[in-house]
Amino acid sequence: MIWRALALVAVLAAPVQAQEHITVARYITPSSEYDHGAVPGGEYAGLEVTTARGQYRVRLEGQVFEDTAPRLADLDGDGAAEVLTVVSIFDQGAQIMVWGLRDGALAPLVWNPPIGTRHRWLAIAGIADLDGDGRMEIAYVDRPHLARVLRVVSLWRDGATWRIAPVASAEGHTNHRYGAPLIEGGVFDCGQGPEIVTADRGWARALASRLVDGRLQTRDLGPYTGPDSLTCG
Repeated sequence: MIWRALALVAVLAAPVQAQEHITVARYITPSSEYDHGAVPGGEYAGLEVTTARGQYRVRLEGQVFEDTAPRLADLDGDGAAEVLTVVSIFDQGAQIMVWGLRDGALAPLVWNPPIGTRHRWLAIAGIADLDGDGRMEIAYVDRPHLARVLRVVSLWRDGATWRIAPVASAEGHTNHRYGAPLIEGGVFDCGQGPEIVTADRGWARALASRLVDGRLQTRDLGPYTGPDSLTCG
């Protein structure tokens, strides 16, 4: 787990108040330093969040936010949203990083290890309690253009300490084409509880995967005919 604390600058636009909640998050300051190009125009040096009191920002150095958009979700069940991002370290590739307001600033709360190689990316599929255990999971595709591995990690908070741990993985999934502006598929309730909908590795079939007893169970939804086929419909 790597966060380069000295490579991040926090900009405080308003004093943090008790119970202040993040309502909006967006990437700012487009960057060409990393120059990967997995998502067109999808590399940024900064993150900005908005609360009822104002904006809070961070700026990265030696790493970028590499993603389509940050995602807001209440990951610990306290009624306040955290911010899920993908951060790519220049020499180690992508990792999940969750942010929140802490000690008067926007700060990283928890993250998983980076992939380990420059220009290796991950594409978020969705966020949900996938197995009904009361903890939130993040589903993502590890290297959707190369390895094509669907992975699920669990997040929870133990007092003031956040935890993240791998839960399950399955090969043969993808949800993004190199250079495409959008991530396809997602997490849907297709009648059997939450399922992760992806394409197979060759973009020929649509797949739905459920997390059951720590394993991913995958079923075939039919032929892949475009983004609309990666839903419950």
